[in-house]
Amino acid sequence: MTPAGAGQPDQGTLRRAIAASAVGNATEWFDYGIYAYGVTYISAALFPGEAAEATLFALATFAISFLVRPLGGFFWGPLGDRLGRKSVLAATILLMAGATFCVGLIPSYDSIGLWATALLIVLRMIQGFSTGGEYGGAATFMAEYAPDKRRGFYGSFLEVGTLAGFSFGALLMLGFSLVLGDEAMRSWGWRLPFLVAGPMGLIGMYLRSKMEDTPVFREIEAQGSQEGAERGLGHLLRHYRKPLLVMGGLVIALNVVNYTLLSYMPTYLERRLGLSTQQALYVPIIGMLFMMVLLPFAGAISDRIGRKPLWWFSLVGLFVLVIPLYHLMEASLLGAILGFAALGLFYAPQLATISATFPAMFPTSVRFAGFAIAYNVSTSLFGGTAPMASSWLIERTGDPLMPAYLMMAACAVGMLALAFTIETAGQSLRGNHIPGSRQARRELAEQA
Repeated sequence: MTPAGAGQPDQGTLRRAIAASAVGNATEWFDYGIYAYGVTYISAALFPGEAAEATLFALATFAISFLVRPLGGFFWGPLGDRLGRKSVLAATILLMAGATFCVGLIPSYDSIGLWATALLIVLRMIQGFSTGGEYGGAATFMAEYAPDKRRGFYGSFLEVGTLAGFSFGALLMLGFSLVLGDEAMRSWGWRLPFLVAGPMGLIGMYLRSKMEDTPVFREIEAQGSQEGAERGLGHLLRHYRKPLLVMGGLVIALNVVNYTLLSYMPTYLERRLGLSTQQALYVPIIGMLFMMVLLPFAGAISDRIGRKPLWWFSLVGLFVLVIPLYHLMEASLLGAILGFAALGLFYAPQLATISATFPAMFPTSVRFAGFAIAYNVSTSLFGGTAPMASSWLIERTGDPLMPAYLMMAACAVGMLALAFTIETAGQSLRGNHIPGSRQARRELAEQA
């Protein structure tokens, strides 16, 4: 066993590891950005029915990709713990980017009927399956390369990639709509942003092919059969049920807020609050750019005071203020911008610390699998379905505040889970036990 803090990579290697991790996350969220911001065009091109009905179908198709994410987590997670993080991440980024690219090639509903809808569903499922391994692997890769005392700061750049990819997709869709006009966008222009995913995937593949696997994984790999025997899905489910459940609860809060703010907000602002299509796109883009500036600061603060205080600030703040901020967004375009920015201010502490918090909830031998399974099961059930659930609940109740109520419920679940979360700021990820636990501290002390 290598003592904590030994064998840390140099700054150049660390920067390359950050880039290799973040580019995949950016590609994943680029897909979500162009889908969320182009849902009006996609629904018109690939779905039957009137605008409202077609939009709901398009949001449902967005949710379908999340239903297969747990399958991806169960497949890619154990594979990443057995073969290494790098090998799995090379495969997932190619599948993910390829599926997004192919969406731009689907013939219209007017040309091939329901086959257009079916092809979109299949490609969204491939994208979801590959994403089931991408995010957990990228966060684990980042966390295992980062220095223990600065894991929050370096890990925050994975989420800068998240917002950069989403913002790039949104700006691309917005830019094409302004240049081409509504008629051309509905006819063929909506396809162009999807085609950009192809080069992004190739760049990510190249960056990842140039990296070694993480120092933490190479250490455990060098030990051979002793810890290798412990790897496996059965071992994870038998011995790590508590962190699986705790992480699942945190992910409910994280991703209901995430997908409500980032994926559903353009549709909500346009269809529910009456903003124009362009205005509905401006608001979240401004908010996301604001959040991107905040993330490294929040990550650095978490290295000093811990992850849990930032999560408490975020969850309690959102729970208390989400309804007043939704009312502020109803007032005007300026109110929408300020309200969204305030929601982003409270959400940023969660987002900034994912890559530092979640990988540290499992030991190295089951880290990729534990992260991928807990994250994707919870995301598929509660996160990816949040836009569709919000739209459906508003239709059924007539209450435009239903997304705010969903966010409050999710934050309540997150607060319950946070009460059982171990603080891991500054703790080593090495060892055979959960970082921050008494057993892990004892083992590392013996090795020092």
